[in-house]
Amino acid sequence: MRTIRLYCPELNSDLDEFTLPSAIHRHAVQVLRLKKGNRVQLFDGKGLEYNAEFIEVGKRESRVELKEKLQINVESPLDVTLLQGISRGERMDYALQKAVELGVNRIIPVETERCNVQLSSGRADKRLAHWQGVIVSACEQSGRSVLPSLTTIMSLEQALKASDASCRLILDPEATSGFTTIEKHDSIALLIGPEGGLSEQEINNAEQAEFQPVRFGPRILRTETATAAALAVIQTLWGDLG
Repeated sequence: MRTIRLYCPELNSDLDEFTLPSAIHRHAVQVLRLKKGNRVQLFDGKGLEYNAEFIEVGKRESRVELKEKLQINVESPLDVTLLQGISRGERMDYALQKAVELGVNRIIPVETERCNVQLSSGRADKRLAHWQGVIVSACEQSGRSVLPSLTTIMSLEQALKASDASCRLILDPEATSGFTTIEKHDSIALLIGPEGGLSEQEINNAEQAEFQPVRFGPRILRTETATAAALAVIQTLWGDLG
C-alpha cells in the first residue's frame, strides 16, 4: 500500500494527539476514505514530519496520534529559484508540479508580454491559491517535507531584481552556450518564458540584469517541457540527480 502523506502546517511536535484541521479532515476521510487505525505521514512544510495514526474518525472531525518522528532529508544541496513565465491552465500546473518534484526552492510567477492569462486582482489571488495547491500536492507525492515558497505574481522587472543567486540563467533558443559551459554554483536563478516565449526586449532586459542566455539543444520545447528538462539538467550537473 502506498504511503499517504498530508501537508499539515498546524503540526506540533509538542502534542501527542490533536484534531486535524477541517480541510485535511475532509480530504482524508471523505476523499481518501481513511478510517480509525489507518496511518499517514504528516508534514508541516518546514521539515517536520511524523507517522500518525487515526484514533478517532467522525463525520465532522478526526483525531490522530503522533507516532514516530521521521528524519526526512530529500532536499537538494543546490538552491534553485524558478522565474516562470505564466502560461495557461494545465501548462502552468505541469511546470510547477515538475519543478517541485525536481527540487526547486522558490517559484516566482512572472507576467510577461506574451502572457495570455487574465490576471486582474481577483483572478490573480485565485491563481496563486490554485498554484499553492499544486505545490502542496507535488510535495505530498514526491516525499518533500519542505514546501517551496511561492511569491506573488511579479512583472519581469520585479522578478529580475528578486533573486540574489550567484548564477542567473535564461533559456534562449538563440543563445550560443549550453549548460555544460557554465561553472558549478551553489545557487541558481532560472528564467523560463511562457508559451510563445520571451520577447527580444525581455531577453535584453534579463541580460542587463546579469542573466546569462543558455540554449537547450536544437529543438524548441514547450514552456512546461523546458521547465522540467532544464531543472533535470541543472540537478544532474550541480545538484543531487545522477
